[in-house]
Amino acid sequence: MFGYYLDLALRSLKRSPGLTVLMVLAIGFGVAASMTTWSVFRAVSGDPIPWKSSRLFVPQLDIWGPDSRKKSGYDDLPEALDYTDAMALMRDHRAKLQSAMYQISPSVVPADAAKHPINISGHAVYSEFFPMLDVPFQYGSGWSAKDDHERAHVVVISSKLNQKLFGGANSVGKTVDIEGKDYRVVGVANHWNPQPRFYDLVNSGGFHTDAEDLFVPFQTAIDMGMPNDGNTNCSEIPKEAGFVGLQHSSCVWIAYMAELDGASAVRSYRDYLNNYMRQQQQSGRFAWPPKTKLHSLPGWLSYEHVVPSDTKVSLLVALGLLIVCLVNTAGLLLAKFLRRSSEIGVRRALGAPRAAVYAQFLTEAGIVGAAGGVLGLLLTGLGVASVGWVLPKDIAALAKLDVSLLLLTLVVAVVATMLAGLYPTYRASRVQPAWQLKSN
Repeated sequence: MFGYYLDLALRSLKRSPGLTVLMVLAIGFGVAASMTTWSVFRAVSGDPIPWKSSRLFVPQLDIWGPDSRKKSGYDDLPEALDYTDAMALMRDHRAKLQSAMYQISPSVVPADAAKHPINISGHAVYSEFFPMLDVPFQYGSGWSAKDDHERAHVVVISSKLNQKLFGGANSVGKTVDIEGKDYRVVGVANHWNPQPRFYDLVNSGGFHTDAEDLFVPFQTAIDMGMPNDGNTNCSEIPKEAGFVGLQHSSCVWIAYMAELDGASAVRSYRDYLNNYMRQQQQSGRFAWPPKTKLHSLPGWLSYEHVVPSDTKVSLLVALGLLIVCLVNTAGLLLAKFLRRSSEIGVRRALGAPRAAVYAQFLTEAGIVGAAGGVLGLLLTGLGVASVGWVLPKDIAALAKLDVSLLLLTLVVAVVATMLAGLYPTYRASRVQPAWQLKSN
């Protein structure tokens, strides 16, 4: 029976090609616009580490006080930590895993003297950074807590940097010249570039196309004077100059993340932060009431407004366009179906039930949706390839035309058109055969 309805639908669509093309274009453009913006929104709003995000937390401490925050333009607590507090939290070690971190941009000198130094980006972190964030390794692993304590000259490099320096071979145990000092390679990260760069939103800004090239021990980087290449915010000018002065100041520039298992661990850590700040107040460090916050990773992503507002607006506009296209399609289908009232009346008079008429016209709407979906697939591919014209490069590069998006585009087109055809089909099925036969 479906083959019969399909044949009737194709014949009907061929009889009015202009109307058919208009409906297919409306569905194709509406679906393409919504799916293109959805691909971008999906990329920037996804959970970067879904299997663990509920156990990762970011602390905030009010080390500036309400007056200094207002003077510095902060409506809330500082988004990073100063060196003093970051080191205190690391020493107390109240989390299962934890790491302070800051962004660095050292230069690597290739072994081949004929090659120029390579400017790279990376982070100074603690050994617990790697198991806490489940960093995958192609070769080796992260360094040990003993390396942290001894301020060892060890390094984890990216697979991209490993390819440049060692041709992609296992480089564990080899040395890398960083800023004129030799560092022993202990691990090669295996294509790890989470988006957004959730572990250091303050210093990284959220999204980056390229993966980071290296990680070195935090205290080693401090000893070697590797300056912070991320954001630095101060409520007052440091009393001493240079990188050492930054460490002795109340400026915030260090990101911090902790892994906490379970609600009781979260409560204990929150109590610890509050007690720590009360102790700082009692020691005379500041006079204002102590205030802290502890954000889960999903909450931190929301707090930092990682998803750009323009992508949300674009998605709403595109969905609005899709609705307008569906309303227009519904109107065209209604006009088309009601123009065939005499045909419907004859079929009903010959004994066709309303369900048969319903099935016939829904099949016709489905064909329009399928054709619009095919057009939508082509336009979606073009749209995804062109989002870089209207969005920042790092965000546009995240939009991907994968199998799931293609299937979703086709399903949305067919389902949306079927929904648009419900009312026109209902009206067509309610045609009274007696009235049509009398009028003819």
